[in-house]
Amino acid sequence: MFRATLGWLTLLQLSRYESYDVPWVPTRKELLKHIMRVAKVGPNDIFYDLGCGDGRVVIEAAKRGARGVCVEIREELIKTAMENARREGVADRIRFIHGSFTDVDLSDATIVYMYLLTRVNKMLRPKLERELRLGARVVTLDFEIPGWRPVHVEKHYTGSLERIIYLYVKGVSDLHA
Repeated sequence: MFRATLGWLTLLQLSRYESYDVPWVPTRKELLKHIMRVAKVGPNDIFYDLGCGDGRVVIEAAKRGARGVCVEIREELIKTAMENARREGVADRIRFIHGSFTDVDLSDATIVYMYLLTRVNKMLRPKLERELRLGARVVTLDFEIPGWRPVHVEKHYTGSLERIIYLYVKGVSDLHA
């Protein structure tokens, strides 16, 4: 009986996540400087974060001069991202979209950041191939884009966990898709 109940509770938790495609796990703050360096974020960039959560990655990009776009389906998180950007003094450099990243046009992005799951990255791959301009950079954390070849891979350890930053470039990484 206990096992059956525990299994049912686990299913309830998983069904909550499935409605959003991905559970929200914030990017560790100590990784932000590495992500910005790998992505080569600068003042001429338009930085999209698909599933931005509390906005920390886009806020860091905006602090480096980029214009940002936070895309988040969870209303409470997009509100938190807006408040965090206001508090950090970069809200005027960021556009906030409360909605699904599958519905957002990425054609003006120079950098796209994704801390999603491999299956979601795979689902997004055709959208990235269709909408991104040549030379656009895509940075993923921990989960690869199946069928694309990263141009750079970097490992970092936070606590006892290994984190992997993947850099892809549209027109290079997707040629063997």
